[in-house]
Amino acid sequence: MEKIHGLINAPFTAFNQDGSLNTQPVPQYAKMLAAHGVNGVFVNGSSGEGYLMTDEERIENAQAWLDAAPAGFKVFVHVGSNSIKSSQLLAQHAANAGAYAISVMGPTFPKIGRLEELVEYCAQIAAAAPQLPFYYYHIPVFNGLYFPMLEFLKAVDERIPNFAGIKYTFESLYEYTQCRRYKDGRFDMLHGQDETLLPSLALGGAKGCIGGTFNYAAKLYTGIVSAFNEGDLDTARALQSQAMDMIDVIAAYRGNIVAGKQIMKMIGLDLGKNRAPFRNLSAEEYAEVEHRLQGLDFFEYANKVS
Repeated sequence: MEKIHGLINAPFTAFNQDGSLNTQPVPQYAKMLAAHGVNGVFVNGSSGEGYLMTDEERIENAQAWLDAAPAGFKVFVHVGSNSIKSSQLLAQHAANAGAYAISVMGPTFPKIGRLEELVEYCAQIAAAAPQLPFYYYHIPVFNGLYFPMLEFLKAVDERIPNFAGIKYTFESLYEYTQCRRYKDGRFDMLHGQDETLLPSLALGGAKGCIGGTFNYAAKLYTGIVSAFNEGDLDTARALQSQAMDMIDVIAAYRGNIVAGKQIMKMIGLDLGKNRAPFRNLSAEEYAEVEHRLQGLDFFEYANKVS
């Protein structure tokens, strides 16, 4: 299967003031991301509050992104759910609508206790869209599934015919590298932790990355990749440090899903508020985030919305 190169963004989902889904910003959103060097999107994932949406909303949102995608712009659709039937329905829609790939994170209920249970969960969903590449979304902080991913790769190898790789959002660069090296790079390992992009390039040999802060700061990350590829490690380190300074601010205000979504409003794309149980920024917190980002010259390199 094709290996992904470059940046894939994890977009936020827009909601109206009454909390209903709002797909109106999607065409402008997609155009903005493509203009800043992003090669695709990972829709309805954690940044997109997918688990807080109905199946119908997730289908409508995925369809909006597929309709708006520029030529060559890859649309990954996260179809994970606690319901296998829902996941299969979402996977079938993604396949019929022309998505590039599907992905699932492990369920949150019931708590999976054995690796084999996770493999079977993935196998049943992947089989619903056998013509699409299937990626497992490893983000154990969300579901407590701290299974060793090298063992997971061994378990799915040749069992899931359309298995393409892992969206790896975890801190272990050693494990990430183990997975990259498995069978001489048999599977696509998409790095998913923005604050360690440079180490993943240097140690893990990452080629494709999926990130949430690309939403508003893609220039930092395209710069890191370009500088690394050109052998300019000083510039790459400086840009990674700049990204970490930005992430430090976001982390102080409940992370990218909450603070990041409001940063989109600061750059000119109002996507509304988060759904419960997320606690949205207060007016005072919003002002604090904006002030702290101004102190980092964030708006000099932030994505521009036209």
